[in-house]
Amino acid sequence: MTTPAPTGAITYAGAGVDTRAGDRAVELMKEAVAATHGPEVLGGVGAFAGLLDVSALKDYRRPLLASSTDGVGTKIAVARALDVHDTIGQDLVAMVVDDIIVVGARPLAMTDYIACGRVVPERIADIVRGIAEGCRIAGCALVGGETAEHPGLMGPDDYDVAGAAVGVVEADAVLGPERVRAGDVVIGMDSSGLHSNGYSLVRAVLAARGYGWERHDDELGRTLGEEALEPTRIYTADLLDLLGSPAGAGLHALSHVTGGGLAANLARVIPAGLGARIDRGTWTPGAIFSRLGAWGSVPLADLEATLNMGIGMVAVVAEDEADATIAHLGARGLGARAIGEMLADDELPAAAGDDVLTRGAKGVDGGAVLMSGVHPGRG
Repeated sequence: MTTPAPTGAITYAGAGVDTRAGDRAVELMKEAVAATHGPEVLGGVGAFAGLLDVSALKDYRRPLLASSTDGVGTKIAVARALDVHDTIGQDLVAMVVDDIIVVGARPLAMTDYIACGRVVPERIADIVRGIAEGCRIAGCALVGGETAEHPGLMGPDDYDVAGAAVGVVEADAVLGPERVRAGDVVIGMDSSGLHSNGYSLVRAVLAARGYGWERHDDELGRTLGEEALEPTRIYTADLLDLLGSPAGAGLHALSHVTGGGLAANLARVIPAGLGARIDRGTWTPGAIFSRLGAWGSVPLADLEATLNMGIGMVAVVAEDEADATIAHLGARGLGARAIGEMLADDELPAAAGDDVLTRGAKGVDGGAVLMSGVHPGRG
């Protein structure tokens, strides 16, 4: 039996933190989290630390651990506005594990952190269910998490999410710039839409037009909110399958197209002395990209430096494996096509018109990427 607090006493609940709501949220999410656990996960939900049996790593000659951490940015503002919270978690997983697969690593385990102004058990459970679904898609165990209530620091309906994951790759199988050669083919893989970057631009464009998330757009075939909340595609399982196939032997590098767009992220995996010539004419970005550009009179260079423009992951592969790679991904339902080629840096043509040349990015003194040509339908 709990002794009532004396009249006028200041309690934790009175200060804005409801620990019982937190316990209720855990009860609502337990089943979804447990569904991501295989026999390698020890213990259950609620432990101080997640335990993972990594005995299988003994079979590696030289296992390297790969780690990544990320969030989903201001896409959360859309989820809050629409009171739809069960897709943000999948976005979070995608942003983390698809960075891990870039080096060729298999994600093993993930943890999450949710900070909020007030714990609403059903909302927190929806977020975590989305994280669990993302982990299921990626083949990764969700082994821990934390929900922190911050009254006074955050508004009652404010929240933010972050996650971290760890994976493993054999040392001599690491993908990256060291493998890239002149003559390699650059393959672009379809995004599912906006993914989880550039929402500050998206929100600014829609606000300037006076468009709300409930607005239906005939070209999109759904509301702007539904388009904006489309979950980020998770490429991990498809790429692990590719790496395990004969075509995977030709895979030299991967680039996850996130903040900064295609060119800036691709440049991070190109060695100095080489450059990628990307032909915009090889793919048509989804309708949302052209709509945003038109609605906001956004320059093409700014769109490309902010949004993924329909390409969410890029592979650099040996020329003789390019067709097999595209066919393998297509058989798994992932649209992919050759969008460019690797050249010696001094063989890149000079930029002209709407061409944009990027050299290195995000602290990496790497190669160059030339975006050239015109997307089909842009005249």
